[in-house]
Amino acid sequence: MADKQITLPAKLINGGIAGLIGVTCVFPIDLAKTRLQNQQNGQRMYTSMSDCLIKTIRSEGYFGMYRGAAVNLTLVTPEKAIKLAANDFFRHQLSKDGQKLTLPKEMLAGCGAGTCQVIVTTPMEMLKIQLQDAGRIAAQKKMLAAQAQLSAHGATQPSVEAPAAPRPTATQLMRDLLRNHGIAGLYNGLATLLRDVPFSIVYFPLFANLNQLGRPASEEKAPFYVSFLAGCVAGSAAAVAVNPCDVVKTRLQSLQRRVNEDTYSGFLDCARKIWQHEGPSAFLKGAYCRALVIAPLFGIAQVVYFLGIAESLLGLLQGPQA
Repeated sequence: MADKQITLPAKLINGGIAGLIGVTCVFPIDLAKTRLQNQQNGQRMYTSMSDCLIKTIRSEGYFGMYRGAAVNLTLVTPEKAIKLAANDFFRHQLSKDGQKLTLPKEMLAGCGAGTCQVIVTTPMEMLKIQLQDAGRIAAQKKMLAAQAQLSAHGATQPSVEAPAAPRPTATQLMRDLLRNHGIAGLYNGLATLLRDVPFSIVYFPLFANLNQLGRPASEEKAPFYVSFLAGCVAGSAAAVAVNPCDVVKTRLQSLQRRVNEDTYSGFLDCARKIWQHEGPSAFLKGAYCRALVIAPLFGIAQVVYFLGIAESLLGLLQGPQA
């Protein structure tokens, strides 16, 4: 009975631990992905992930790569916990007499998990993207101001450094969104739903089947390295598959734009303008960054989850049973 009582808390703790470790490791790559995806034709500041990270360090310092990380670190625990626990819940509900789930049922369980996690991921992504993209916007303004100054006074005149605009904080952004748009402001760009649901539909069945291949016997758990590799492969494949939705989501959730950048009225309008103005390849912007983010993130998550770190911690807290 004790095992059943700690099952749900253990799943939530495992998801939280995995999320905190994973986000800390890969957040700079996620920042590069956001900035690359938000670039529009004629406004290209970065040519690649490495170029973006180098320029970020030069202009904002080392910790500039972690802008918005506090939001993720705060909300990744409930987000990962909901995702992993919900998938297990739906898989359990869809299984009959312990029989192996069919692929359609595995996909349905993943769909349920992705739908549940959007409750947390949409406001988390809204705030994170504004903070991550603030450096790109500030750098563009600085570059355009310098170009205008050179045009007006000639290249021989010494340039005057413009005062840096104050950088927004997550608290300020959340307060502004709630004041101007209400709670719906935090859920702007429900394209998160169109990204996370297909991602979970691809990820969870693919992971389960890859993990099953690595089990030495049907009744045993797969070794931890198999779970890690299965999480990495399944995460990368799912991330690349839904990257077009991620590009649209990032554009819709970015509130600050340059004067000559496109604005969008909705998901379809955004997708149409990207296709017309930037071509189909724009939908793959940041795809390799996202794969590099998701692979270790979900690999670490599955290792923590399958090793049962939380079960051990809870067992120590409960002490030996009489």
